[in-house]
Amino acid sequence: MMESFELNDGVRIPKIGFGTYLIPNDGSTYKAVRSALDAGYRHIDTAAAYFNEEEVGRAVAESGIPREDIFITSKLWLQDYGYEGAKKGIARSLRHLGTHIDLYLIHQPTVMFLVLGRRWRRARQRGDIRSIGVSNMTPKIWNSFVPQFETIPSVNQVEFNPTFQQKDLRAITDELGVRIEAYFPLGHGNRELLTNPALMAMAEKYGKNVGQIILRAEIQDGAVVLPKSTNPQHIAANLDIFDFALTDEEMAIVHAMDTGKPSHDPDANGVEEMLRSAFVIED
Repeated sequence: MMESFELNDGVRIPKIGFGTYLIPNDGSTYKAVRSALDAGYRHIDTAAAYFNEEEVGRAVAESGIPREDIFITSKLWLQDYGYEGAKKGIARSLRHLGTHIDLYLIHQPTVMFLVLGRRWRRARQRGDIRSIGVSNMTPKIWNSFVPQFETIPSVNQVEFNPTFQQKDLRAITDELGVRIEAYFPLGHGNRELLTNPALMAMAEKYGKNVGQIILRAEIQDGAVVLPKSTNPQHIAANLDIFDFALTDEEMAIVHAMDTGKPSHDPDANGVEEMLRSAFVIED
């Protein structure tokens, strides 16, 4: 059985998921998700704005694995914010996936979580959605919006890796029992991180690669990790992190790597306008 964390609403989420961001909807997502499921993943992360929900749904349906053993995350895009928009966005994702959604996230920060909260209660009663959360919420955005929420998010999916450990954000979310989900858990292609001498020494000690050391450290820090690959060998290797544990001293070395600098800043001016123009979802 895949190891899992319990969310603040009682739903259990696998500690590692398979990310599908930027995997094309040309058969590549289907193949990658099938490889992930065959390797043992039981958590698949997608989004309306990834334009690959249909292939995720088909891969899950054709995997032969009972649906109740698989955890699916998807996300509501900016253009669907608002009461009627959320209704439309949820229906579209359910249609594309062909199944219920275990975790549904507001993809970009907005006060419209209040609206989704009302839609979520109805969707949960119907069995369409089990848990709701947010994504890309910084401390500034969190403090602006979350005190108004009727429902505390179960998850905040954000950039998280050894060079950006979200310490200020976690001081807020940990107190509320909100789980951090890590996108770019391996540093978004950061070669300096993947060739770090201290991490390489740990990898040699445990008979692992540096990526496995990083993912293991993040899980030990309580984060759900979402590595992505289309290479079946890499997909399987990223999952092979549950047969060892880093020491407190090794975790301290990882913690000391934090620079506090993200590759994407949701607080930057013009981010919402840029995203709205870059991703337009059609029915």
